[in-house]
Amino acid sequence: MADHYPEFCLRLPNQGPTAYGRQTDELGTNGSRKFIVAAGQPVRPDIVPSFSRRVASAYRLREQLINAGRIRPSQTWPGWLETTDEITFNSPSEAGSVLTGRNSNGWFGWKTEDGRPLAEFMTGVWVGPNRAWLVRGSNVSGLDLVQGLWLREGRVSLAASHLRQGVEQGTSKERLRVLVQEDYESTATYSQKQDLVEELHAFLSRMKPGDTVCTVSNSRLYVGEVTGEAVQVETEDRRSNLRRPVTWQEVSHAYDELPEELQQKLSVQHDVVDLTSVQALIEGLGLTNEELADEAAATDGDPSVEIPAITARRELELPEPTDELAAELLVHKTEWLREVRDLLWDDRQLVFYGPPGTGKTHLALHLAEFLAGEQGQVKLVQFHPSYTYEDFFEGFRPQEDPETREVAFRLTPGPLRELADMARREGNRHIPHFLIIDEINRANLAKVFGELYFLLEYRNKSVRLTYSGDDFALPPNLFVIATMNTADRSIALVDAAMRRRFAFVELSPRTEPTRGLLSRWLESKEKDAEPAALLDALNARIDDPDFTIGPSYLMKKVIFQEGGLERTWRTKILPLLEEHHYGEGIDVEKRYGLTALRRSLSEQPG
Repeated sequence: MADHYPEFCLRLPNQGPTAYGRQTDELGTNGSRKFIVAAGQPVRPDIVPSFSRRVASAYRLREQLINAGRIRPSQTWPGWLETTDEITFNSPSEAGSVLTGRNSNGWFGWKTEDGRPLAEFMTGVWVGPNRAWLVRGSNVSGLDLVQGLWLREGRVSLAASHLRQGVEQGTSKERLRVLVQEDYESTATYSQKQDLVEELHAFLSRMKPGDTVCTVSNSRLYVGEVTGEAVQVETEDRRSNLRRPVTWQEVSHAYDELPEELQQKLSVQHDVVDLTSVQALIEGLGLTNEELADEAAATDGDPSVEIPAITARRELELPEPTDELAAELLVHKTEWLREVRDLLWDDRQLVFYGPPGTGKTHLALHLAEFLAGEQGQVKLVQFHPSYTYEDFFEGFRPQEDPETREVAFRLTPGPLRELADMARREGNRHIPHFLIIDEINRANLAKVFGELYFLLEYRNKSVRLTYSGDDFALPPNLFVIATMNTADRSIALVDAAMRRRFAFVELSPRTEPTRGLLSRWLESKEKDAEPAALLDALNARIDDPDFTIGPSYLMKKVIFQEGGLERTWRTKILPLLEEHHYGEGIDVEKRYGLTALRRSLSEQPG
């Protein structure tokens, strides 16, 4: 035991008494620093229901101490237990868990009288809140260290096979960069050295006792707590030269059953990955909301504050379209809108396709605003032939410095990156966000989407971005609705990758809800139905369904003015048909003009 540590205290739950203990420099079998609780210290009499599964080793130790009479009913604190002799624990967390009857992070639970946590007294430890990490060990030079070493011996490690001896915990990133450059000069590429520096710095300097550590082996996720400092050893196989002690939970979790956002982070291809953004999801694994609430109640925290693990697992929902929405959008059946909603829920990407004037953009915007709940969660972009990946996602663009007035190229996010970052913010993960892509088929899609094409299909994966080098995944709560003008480019020209990633919904003047849209609009305005009859007669004369005319051209107040319908027909509709029949020698006015259509309508029975 070392005398340079102050005495630490732990307030027991439910306004209970305070226990005292001492940190030591003596190392346990796996490298954790032992912690001593003296005789006569209070112990919580009951445990939370999840204790036996969440911290099985501490639960068993507590039962053994009670059975051996080393923890027994207290005379000093009626209704509580107390220690009868000095007990040495493997770590501050084990001591805290046994005394409180729940999972306890002892590095922050044990504090000095003036409120400073024990973690602040550990040398070479990164300050700040606890974090969560992924460390890969299932394939280290072809060997699964998770099953062969980590779980059995209570460790986590990095190979650091060529790193010189004498590297200490807390080494700066600049110093590590020099060491890696020298020690891996002929054995690693430039990119590998960059990644190695980041991983070594995270393992040696940012990771600290009390942090959560995860690893994947045999398609299962294992979770543990870092219980000590990093040490460097020299192993014969050079597979585990940097080590940290870890207390692993005995319960593992099937990878395929993990939350999608956690799977995204676990798919990042580095040996050490910061999982802090999904830490709340990790903390809730295997526990019900009631069990999480029981654990929170045993911490004497603010009961009005929502438990992060429960907040993180709040279900994403898309509201069911209502009859009122169908009436507002003049859709023939509410069931049609509900089917569109279900397609979005299943695929998360959808295309409205059809001829011009069929209300594709209008429907996409209003449906997205209804499903998202707010306009601020809906962003619209319009594709065009010169639209690029840099415009859509991220790229270097010239920007002027407001102080120096100098122009420099800076990495700038595009609309998709901005919306994805907004959707991923804490508190937003259960709220739908929508990106509307207007005229999606007017751009070179493979060029615009780049590696994002992969993410549209594999939402539980991450990819390394071209410019920033970040590991990126599309948030589960980000939906895409695109529109496609079939008169501009045939839908048959859309590549198979696009077809596989999007659900396609037709909006055609020959089918509902577009076919009767103009009639319903005229009826809502209490106007004569002649424009709808003329449009139906017009489309009946057009052989190619991709060039039929949508009702939006006539859903304007101007057609009710004197000569308004004729003017709209002459300047908006006939030019489209002239272009369609260019070079065919067809008299467009004679075939599609109002005079010809009205004559045909007058000749029809009734």
